[in-house]
Amino acid sequence: MGLTNCKRKVAIVYASVTGNTEAVAGILRAIAQEKLLEVSVWKVEEFSLAELPHYDAVLIGTYTWGSGELPREMRSLFEAFERLDRKELVTAVFGTGDSFFAEFCGAVNRFRDMLFVHTDLAATLKIELAPQEKDYIRCEKFTESVLKKLNE
Repeated sequence: MGLTNCKRKVAIVYASVTGNTEAVAGILRAIAQEKLLEVSVWKVEEFSLAELPHYDAVLIGTYTWGSGELPREMRSLFEAFERLDRKELVTAVFGTGDSFFAEFCGAVNRFRDMLFVHTDLAATLKIELAPQEKDYIRCEKFTESVLKKLNE
């Protein structure tokens, strides 16, 4: 899609236990707003799945549970994307994790693989524990990838 004179609607939907993924969601929101996108940020428990079709892009943030599994609260969102099957919807997935575990950010990988099949996946971002100053540049590139897909 080409550039238009209206702001593109972007949802950032996340789950966070330690606050690390929530912190990344906040960074992404600030960057996206600088790029003149209309951004809504939702904790996954507060996001209405019926709203998915009303966004031009959805950025999903997740932590990883156990041995690389999706957190329980993210399962409904995961299944909603599987049912939605909207190839023109731009998506991206980000998450935080600890590389100490065998599968670093495994939930990000699971979302990535599913979104690649059902949507127009723009980017994936994995951050070690809490975001650091160096991760801001990575967040900018992540957001730029989403914007590029939106403007295709």
